[in-house]
Amino acid sequence: MTKNLTLAIDEDLLDRARVLAAMRRTTVNAMVREYLEREVGREGDEARRADAWAALFRETDKALANTDRREPVTFDREDLYDEVLRERGLL
Repeated sequence: MTKNLTLAIDEDLLDRARVLAAMRRTTVNAMVREYLEREVGREGDEARRADAWAALFRETDKALANTDRREPVTFDREDLYDEVLRERGLL
């Protein structure tokens, strides 16, 4: 179910948004809706990523607690980069 929203913006900005929407063959309404969907999705992605990293750190702490080693844990830059690519579905 969609709801109406009243938005107050500068007249010049609205005029430029209408031109941009026309160039993209869409509406200002659709552009705002797509922007909000993208931002909300991004927040969800960041929360999932933070949860995944927190779980990794908890597992690392637990693994270290079960060993006699007390050396610092280090992460390889390439491994971290690969993890980000996997999260984004690029690897």
